Amino acid sequence: MLWEPPDTLPQKIGFHLVPLFSMMAFASAIEPLRSANRLAGKALYEWRIFAENMNPVPASNGIAVVPEMPISEVERLPTLILCSGTGTEENFDDRLFGVLRRLSRNGAHVGGLSGAPLLLARAGLLSGRRCTLHWEHIPGFVEEFPDIEVTDDLFEIDGPVFTCAGGSASMDLMLHLITQQHGHDLAAAVSEQFIHDRIREPTDRQRMALRMRIGHSHPKLVAAIAFMEDNLENPSTPPQLARSVGLSSRQLERLFRKYMGCTPARYYLELRLKRARALLRQTSLSVLDVAVASGFASASHFSKRYRDLFGQSPRSDRNAA
Repeated sequence: MLWEPPDTLPQKIGFHLVPLFSMMAFASAIEPLRSANRLAGKALYEWRIFAENMNPVPASNGIAVVPEMPISEVERLPTLILCSGTGTEENFDDRLFGVLRRLSRNGAHVGGLSGAPLLLARAGLLSGRRCTLHWEHIPGFVEEFPDIEVTDDLFEIDGPVFTCAGGSASMDLMLHLITQQHGHDLAAAVSEQFIHDRIREPTDRQRMALRMRIGHSHPKLVAAIAFMEDNLENPSTPPQLARSVGLSSRQLERLFRKYMGCTPARYYLELRLKRARALLRQTSLSVLDVAVASGFASASHFSKRYRDLFGQSPRSDRNAA
């Protein structure tokens, strides 16, 4: 198993880069391996970089990385990690999916960082398994694969397949690997090298606490917004929302105007429209289906509200993206 001490060193790990991959996720995964080698004084890990062909692969920040060989030429590999990011939702590369299935059949442990679990799902490697991915990709993923169990954990390990939210969570995934294979002391030393003050558990949540995200800690306000975020597809009425946090509608409105500068209804509407925008950009759902998934009864009402907030129709926004 990948997470057990290897029989031979160095342990070989491949990284497959998808165009517009997340540089943060990639670097956070590969740098702990380099540091572990340096601190251990020997080569514990060895990595190779793959891509569709030999052309430099641009990350989402514009920096290009030169691969060592095309992924199609890889026959066997102990571990392969897919790195993707922006644009993953548009990737339906049947050749890549075939390679992933072949490597998996040949015994490879296959993982995905950031948006890459979406590619693993399209390749059929997540059927019957638990997974996670970057929180921004979760709504679209759930709509496309309603039967796959998705968590908002930092990373998930389910048999020979592992998935990770990406970003700095990639470092926690690799620190977990180092801990399991070479001990906590080495993993802690690697963590300190990157000013990473603690090794997070896989079940730690991806997003910062709601009170930190909104910049306010009033308990009733936080509870009301949490209730909204949990009920985007079937939005509650203002009286129902107020009752859920033990306030009157007038009290809740005063609270929102004081701290958020708008009414609860306006805040709720913008949350739903932002979810809709994510679905438009990350899925192939029709505009009507996106409207319904965001709590709107009709496509026309949805389109009007969408244009009011974003300055263009849902269809135009999708095409521009």
